[in-house]
Amino acid sequence: MIDEIFLAAAPMVNQSIKYVGVVVKPNHAEAWRTTCELSAWLKKRDIRLIGKPRQEAEVCPVEEVGDEEFQEKADLLVVLGGDGTMISTARLLGEKEIPVLGINYGSLGYLTEFRIEEMFSALEMILAGDYEIDRRVMLEVEHRRDGETLDTGRVLNDVVINKSVLARIIEIEVKLNNLFVNSFRADGLIISTPTGSTAYNLSAGGPIVYPSMNAVVLTPICPFTLTNRPIVVPDRAEINLRLMNENEGVVLTLDGQIGYQMLTGDSVLIRKSAASFNLVQPPNRNYFDVLRNKLKWGR
Repeated sequence: MIDEIFLAAAPMVNQSIKYVGVVVKPNHAEAWRTTCELSAWLKKRDIRLIGKPRQEAEVCPVEEVGDEEFQEKADLLVVLGGDGTMISTARLLGEKEIPVLGINYGSLGYLTEFRIEEMFSALEMILAGDYEIDRRVMLEVEHRRDGETLDTGRVLNDVVINKSVLARIIEIEVKLNNLFVNSFRADGLIISTPTGSTAYNLSAGGPIVYPSMNAVVLTPICPFTLTNRPIVVPDRAEINLRLMNENEGVVLTLDGQIGYQMLTGDSVLIRKSAASFNLVQPPNRNYFDVLRNKLKWGR
């Protein structure tokens, strides 16, 4: 069991990289200057840099492509930003599993672990096939009403149902593989991946889960009954949530970036995604280094 937990990083097979996709933190001048340097560096190696259409892309040669072409062509993805930029990137890849190199231009950097000065040395390692991948679980989400699917999505961090500022306590029925778990009366409920365990889940009193664990965490937000505590369940389980009581202002959010209004009787179906999010792992740091640094343990 210990070996399964700590040997999360598996060597990737060397492959020919012809296109590198780039995702840049919006309105960040320094990140765009780095993008220009990246474009020139790749051009010397006959590698083309492609990206989603943005106005800022006019300042340096980034080949603008649409969603489908971006997913189809990119052999490697470079993210210049913070964890929010990385989380939004997870939705761009579709079913394709490619290495993702995160360069930290944000404040936290749980996911964008490489420093700016490490970018080109990391790219050299990747082109040489000398790198390891940290495979992160994602979840598929369906929002249903009256037996019909309204919306679908994919999350890297979490699925959250919560109330607006003026709404009363809400009741959410939870089933696991069609087995009744509980009806949580609370301000909301968080369904978190191991990656998301250090985000909203942690703030709500949920546990930190090692990224390679095959688990999902259910964490009530300010539960009415104090004995309702976070629950860790297998990630292969199908989770069904149903909003039980009349209430206004209840919202379903995916990774804190996409929101949907919920009505009484609406359900949310959550399954493990077939695709994983594949982070290039820094050779000189590990997950506990990140935790100690970001959570300021021992300080």
